[in-house]
Parts: sequence; C-alpha cells; structure tokens
Amino acid sequence: MTLVGDPRIIFLDEPTTGLDPRSRHTMWQVIRRLAAGGVTIFLTTQYLDEADELAERIAVLDHGRLIAEGTADELKRRIPGGHVRLQFADPSGLEAAVRRLGEGARDDAALALALPSDGSVGSLRALLARLDHEAIEVEGLSVHTPDLDDVFLTLTGNPDTRKDGARELRPP
Repeated sequence: MTLVGDPRIIFLDEPTTGLDPRSRHTMWQVIRRLAAGGVTIFLTTQYLDEADELAERIAVLDHGRLIAEGTADELKRRIPGGHVRLQFADPSGLEAAVRRLGEGARDDAALALALPSDGSVGSLRALLARLDHEAIEVEGLSVHTPDLDDVFLTLTGNPDTRKDGARELRPP
C-alpha cells in the first residue's frame, strides 16, 4: 500500500522483524531499489547489520535521545578497539616489527602483530610507509574495525564510562 502513488519519502518501522533470511534479503533488495530510484527512506531497525547494509546515514538513539549520527564507517571509527593485524612469514619479521613499531598485541604462534588503528586510509598509508621505510616485510595485512553492535553498546553505556565523548543532544 505504501508504494501506491509513487511516494518520494517512505517510513519503514522494523520492516524485517520476524522474516526468514531469504525474505529479509528480498526486502533489502526492495529497499535498495527504492533508494536507487530516488526515494528517501527512514528506516528504524534494531538489527544493526541491517543498518550497516542499507543506510547511508545512521542515527543512534538512547532513551529517545540522539547520541550520534553519521555513516557506518564514521560511527565505527569513534569506538576504540580497531586494529591492523600484520602477518609475517617468519619470526624474524615479527621481531623486527615489534622492535620498530611497538609491542601491540603480539601472537607468536600465528606470527602476527595487532596494532591499534582507526582503519582509515590515512592511517593505513602511514603504517605502510613506515613498514616500507623500516624495510619490514609483511606477508599479510587485515583491518579490523568495531561493528555497529560495538558502537551501540559503547555509546549507550553508562555516561560516566563513555570513552568517545558522546553527549546527550537536547532540543533547543
């Protein structure tokens, strides 16, 4: 019924609640098609993977108050815990990285070193430049950022323990 009359704005309140995975993905395709066709969609969902998949902009609410908004990537970068995992071919590569880059979270069994990072392109470029400058050979690199569940749990935690500077936004 909502689509009769070719609306330009649609409000969807938890449209995939109770759907099986196939139906959920079908609904996601419908939402993507509508958005690609120029329809503005306001989507409320408690499934944060859904917000990550579908939303251009996300607003995080806590007790009815807006506490953060931005793209999924912007919100994820606000949360501590992101890191770059460097994989080495041999123990000497790992040792060289630890000596020159800092301890990080070392995994001797996997020949890996995890270094704190926000996952941004700039920080990755800087790390790769430093590895190159220090002549440290890396066999593999992966970026790990918090997901939107981490964002929600951190931002809606006890205000006294928030690490990201989130604040309550009040209407004027």
